[in-house]
Amino acid sequence: QVQLVESGGGSVQPGGSLRLSCTVSGFNLDTYTIVWFRRAPGKEREGVSCISSRDGSKVYVDSVKGRFTISKDNAKNTVYLQMNSLKAEDTAVYYCARSGFYYCTNYRSEAGTDYWGSGTLVTVSS
Repeated sequence: QVQLVESGGGSVQPGGSLRLSCTVSGFNLDTYTIVWFRRAPGKEREGVSCISSRDGSKVYVDSVKGRFTISKDNAKNTVYLQMNSLKAEDTAVYYCARSGFYYCTNYRSEAGTDYWGSGTLVTVSS
């Protein structure tokens, strides 16, 4: 069956780095777009980054551009989110989700997503 499992979360000081992994099963990464979302305390869940299944294009929300990098390894069935220069405002539960869209046009919305991981907590604090 379809599963997405996040890992790599933890506690880090401001300016630190973490790499999140989203390991999938039951489908191929070359046929589905993957979106990373996060939900910060007291806030709505938001799309943070996305990698297209069609052309491998990558998009980022403005608040993480230049600091986060999304990538994938089809052979390992894993999508990564490298997070550098972390800030307190990056504190959130991070989720990966499968999207039925070929491209990342709607990555800020949950529209088109059908399967989700259970999330991994990232805490940035001094």
